[in-house]
Amino acid sequence: MALDHHPIQNSEVYLCLPSHGPPLPPPSPPSPATPGDDIPCLDGLATPPEIPTSFPTFGKRLETALHVLRTEASALEGLSRLYENDLVAQEGFNAAVEEIIRCKRRKGKIVVTGIGKSGHIGKKLEATLNSLGITTVFMHPSEALHGDLGVLCPEDTILFISNSGKTGELLQALPHFDSCLPAIIITEAAHPAACELIKQRPGTILLPAPLPISEEAAFGVKAPTISTTMALALGDALAITASSELYNQKLSSVFLKNHPGGAIGAAIQNIQRISDRAISIIDIPDVGSSSSVAQVGFAMLQSKSGWIRMGGEVVFPPRRMKKLQLSNTEVLASRVPDLAVPRRQWVQVSADLEVSEAREWIFNNRRAIPGGQYKFGDDIVLVTMEEDEMCGVIEIGELLS
Repeated sequence: MALDHHPIQNSEVYLCLPSHGPPLPPPSPPSPATPGDDIPCLDGLATPPEIPTSFPTFGKRLETALHVLRTEASALEGLSRLYENDLVAQEGFNAAVEEIIRCKRRKGKIVVTGIGKSGHIGKKLEATLNSLGITTVFMHPSEALHGDLGVLCPEDTILFISNSGKTGELLQALPHFDSCLPAIIITEAAHPAACELIKQRPGTILLPAPLPISEEAAFGVKAPTISTTMALALGDALAITASSELYNQKLSSVFLKNHPGGAIGAAIQNIQRISDRAISIIDIPDVGSSSSVAQVGFAMLQSKSGWIRMGGEVVFPPRRMKKLQLSNTEVLASRVPDLAVPRRQWVQVSADLEVSEAREWIFNNRRAIPGGQYKFGDDIVLVTMEEDEMCGVIEIGELLS
């Protein structure tokens, strides 16, 4: 007879225990299953978290924010008064601006160095100076001792940023900087004698930024806040002052040229500059210095722009040729004053000057300068300048049309 094989089920519990030792109590039988036991329970989700009852009020948060803003604004106001009244600060700032300008003119660069929050301020200053046409690099003081000293050249100027003026990493790197390199420091010391770095490197130009109140006293924590705000503002003042003196009215154009991206770049894409309208000098056909008026006129007919030049010293604008009334066309073109415009008569303008600004400038000169209607007449030749080089030419009449 065949037997069905089924597992044996009973409620007995078998224990395998060592032969010695006190007996263990049997385990409790399983609890009866209840609906929902098959749903896993995730920690943190099964029960809602407790909600703190001590959240700061809206007023308290705003009070803290306003305290920080007012404290830092007051510190900047004090910094302004310092440079308005203190001779040490004034002489230091003047010397720093002159040094940056000299550095630029000798084709050197500004090497900014600092560590921690001062280093971050230094990187921002590096970016600002570069955008304003003053070549700048940032050098980490620790990395300087591991090969980055190679970035320094004899034409460079060092700009230290250290609130205390005795940052260990800077002092450690200091002996390895060429003592012949000019140096500037932004620090809290109000006098050179109070700055450890200047004691070890005499001659360093001081830009004082003393704190009117310690950050711990103001905010209950030593986190760099007031000091970094003051260093940031003083760095901006230095950058704007030096670049304004270097580029004068061209500063805005220099910045726009260096900042084609982002919202600023997008805003200037549709702006037309005088260089967009000018005729490139190198693209103007060149005729010999012995060319006659007839030969110049024939060359003008073949020129795409209508312009002709004799080397880089004389140009023949098409507007003048059209107005020329001359019976003898075999005379030398360079000797006809109503046709040839020698280089000394060209009026220099920035290549990045906006057309609208150039027009306003011309109209203002016509009104304000004696004889301005003639000195800035339609036949006058403007030459666009880029980094002291003559690039393109355009007649005022063409620009105004």
